[in-house]
Amino acid sequence: MSNPRLFKEEVKLRCIHCGYTMDADPWTFTCPRCGSLLEVEMPTNIKFSWDVARKRRFGVWRYRELLPIGDNIEPVTMHEGGTPLLRLRSVENGNAYLKFEGTNPTGSFKDRGMSFGVTIAKHLGVRGVIVASTGNTAASAAAYSARAGLECIVVLPKGKVAKGKLAQALLHGAHVTEIEGVFDQALERVFVEAVLRGHKDLYPLNSYNPWRLEGQKTLAFEIVDEIGVSPDVVIVPVGNAGNISAIWKGFKEMYTYGLVKRLPRMIGVQAEGAAPLVKTWQAKSSELIAVENPSTVASAIRIGKPVNWLKAMKAVEDSKGVFIAVSDKEILEAMRYLAINEGIGVEPASAASLAGYWKALEEGIVSRDELSVLIATGHALKDPDTIINRFS
Repeated sequence: MSNPRLFKEEVKLRCIHCGYTMDADPWTFTCPRCGSLLEVEMPTNIKFSWDVARKRRFGVWRYRELLPIGDNIEPVTMHEGGTPLLRLRSVENGNAYLKFEGTNPTGSFKDRGMSFGVTIAKHLGVRGVIVASTGNTAASAAAYSARAGLECIVVLPKGKVAKGKLAQALLHGAHVTEIEGVFDQALERVFVEAVLRGHKDLYPLNSYNPWRLEGQKTLAFEIVDEIGVSPDVVIVPVGNAGNISAIWKGFKEMYTYGLVKRLPRMIGVQAEGAAPLVKTWQAKSSELIAVENPSTVASAIRIGKPVNWLKAMKAVEDSKGVFIAVSDKEILEAMRYLAINEGIGVEPASAASLAGYWKALEEGIVSRDELSVLIATGHALKDPDTIINRFS
């Protein structure tokens, strides 16, 4: 029996900086001409029907025609996606919904991309996968690698990962290495080992891997699937900046295929102590203004040099959106508010989206009658220490 085709025909990789286009390759992560990151370019002749898709289970793989994976590739899945889209009833005179990604199998949005990325890794026949992480990526990579029968190597900044996330990675059998410093140093180490040195026994699955982000773009598909239209505004917590660019990519592709008639504005939210994209945006800089020692209670977005910064900048600029910074106090207030008034338990980074929504309302960036969707990226139990220390 012939080996099934990994990617659909006509799927390409395109450089986000110089526009260079090349054939799909699971092992190429940066442009061979200019060194910038790549994104997946889908064919323009995709045929997709909501009616046909809705006969399948709600989740990432419902939208198979809109994903670049080959038709005969068996996915590594635990029925990720299909997360609740909840109207925020307590937001006075508001028209806001919260997409609660905490109900994914390992409790965060990372499962969408990891299902996709680990599916590729299994097809390639590698020994395992390798990731750097602030926590959620580690938990998800460990679980999906276990599901696929692969090893998982995780590199973490020592003492900076929430216990719930570290516990998940250990539980699922990941080989954990802790290093001194912050996430950015951990990511650099993984990039050097797994990408620059060209070792092909471990597949790197951080968000510089454009294929992993293809799973995350399904957030956009699900929002439209439930609401029926694109919202006016989508508000996303931003750390390494892959998710906001992936969601925007999903909306753009639906628009190209005639599945939606309008596009939303993308609003990226960062913590004040870890806000390189906010600083870059405000300065109108063509280069990233990095934060060397990021600091925030929201550990999932405690990143000073986001690898996908240019993708995120383009997403916000192209959508006529904005970046907003919120304080740790505002994040914790939003976290408590969701728990007490809506019954929704999220980790601090997730609450940044509500804190950003409040600020956007206050500053006139968003109006109350606009249809707004807030992305809550992870479950409250990811970070039990913050809950006990701050709210007991």
